[in-house]
Amino acid sequence: MVLYPNHSKLHLQDKETGRTYVVGVRVRSWVEPFRGRYPGFTNRCVFFTYLTLSLNNRLSQREKRDLGLTMDENLLDDIIRRLLETNNGKAAKQQVKLLEAEIRQLCYASKEVFLSQPNLLELEAPIKICGDVHGQFPDLLRLFEYGGYPPAANYLFLGDYVDRGKQSIETICLLLAYKLKYKLNFFLLRGNHESASINRVYGFYDECKRKYNVRLWKSFTDCFNCLPVAALIDDKILCMHGGLSPDLKSLDDIRRIPRPIDVPDQGVLCDLLWADPEKGVKGWGENERGVSYTFGADIVAEFLQTHDLDLVCRAHQVVEDGYEFFANRQLVTIFSAPNYCGEFDNAGAMMSVDDSLTCSFQIIKSTEKKIRFGFNNVSRPGTPPHKGGRGG
Repeated sequence: MVLYPNHSKLHLQDKETGRTYVVGVRVRSWVEPFRGRYPGFTNRCVFFTYLTLSLNNRLSQREKRDLGLTMDENLLDDIIRRLLETNNGKAAKQQVKLLEAEIRQLCYASKEVFLSQPNLLELEAPIKICGDVHGQFPDLLRLFEYGGYPPAANYLFLGDYVDRGKQSIETICLLLAYKLKYKLNFFLLRGNHESASINRVYGFYDECKRKYNVRLWKSFTDCFNCLPVAALIDDKILCMHGGLSPDLKSLDDIRRIPRPIDVPDQGVLCDLLWADPEKGVKGWGENERGVSYTFGADIVAEFLQTHDLDLVCRAHQVVEDGYEFFANRQLVTIFSAPNYCGEFDNAGAMMSVDDSLTCSFQIIKSTEKKIRFGFNNVSRPGTPPHKGGRGG
C-alpha cells in the first residue's frame, strides 16, 4: 500500500491479486491512524506489503467504510429510495438523483463484494433469472413489480445492464445497490456490454459524460471488470450471458478466470459473453457478430451430458416472446427488455426456478406503440458486433 499524505487520494494495491483501488478520501483523517497502527511512516509515503492476505482484509469495517469500500446501510437505503422515486414519465430527461461521490462509492463497494464471491457462483433455487435490461429502467422496475422487490425473491441477472436505453445509470446503480444490500440473495453476472470497448460506443459512455463526467465512467469500468461471469444453480442449471466455448473443458476453467479483467477477443471469457446458439449449425460455426462462435444443438447436448447438467440458461439475443428454447429445451434464451430500443415488438421475460428446478416464465409486454421493426424483418436483432464485426 502506498499513501501519499499530500494528495487527496489513497491508492491501495494488492500485489498478489493485482487489485488496485483509487478512492477519493480526506487523507488527513488517515495519516494519524496509520502512523500509530503501522510502521514505516515517512513524510512522503507509507509503504506496506502483505504477502498472503488482501490489504482490505487487514482493514477494520470502519476503515473500509471511510474509504468507500463498504457502504453505510442508511445511505444505501436512501440511494435505493431515491432511485425508486424516479419511476415517472419524465425521469429519463432529469438528472439522476444521486451525487457522483455516492455512485463512485457504489462502484467501489460493489467491486469488493464481487471479488469476495466466486467467478462461478453456486446458487440455490428458488430464484428468478432475468436477461438483458439495457438501461430500460422503467422495465427493470416492472420486473421487480412482477417478481417482488428484493428481498422478497432471490434474483440472478445475466448481464447487459447498460447501453441502448435512456437510463443506464439509474439501472446499474439500482442493481449495484441491491447487490450491496442483499449480498447473498441478489446476483449480477457480466454481459458483453459490461466492457469498456463496447459501452464506450453504444451509449453508456455518452450518458456518463453528459450527466456526470468521464471519470465516473471509468469507475464503472473498474467495477464491471470484477463481475462474475457464470452461475450454477443446484449443480444442474448453468447460467451465463452469451454461450458455450470450445475451450470450456471443465467448470474449473470458469473458476480460474482472473479478476479484475477486461474482456479478451477470444477464449473462454469471450465466448461466455459473446457466443450464440444457431439453428441448423452442427458443431461450432462462425458468428456473424465478428467475434466468438455459434454452436449447434449437438454441442449443447454433449456439454450437458459431460457435466451432468440439465439446462443452459443465457441471454444476449432479442427473442420475440422474451424467452426461447433451443436444442430440445436443453437451452433457453431470456431477454428482459420489452420493446427493445423502441424498435422491436418483443416481450420481455423473467424465468422463475422453484425448489424442484421447475422453470416457469413471467412475460412483460411492451407498453410502447411506436415499433419500427417486427420480427419478420430481422434474423438476429441482438446486441451489437464486436470491433467492426457484423451482427444485430
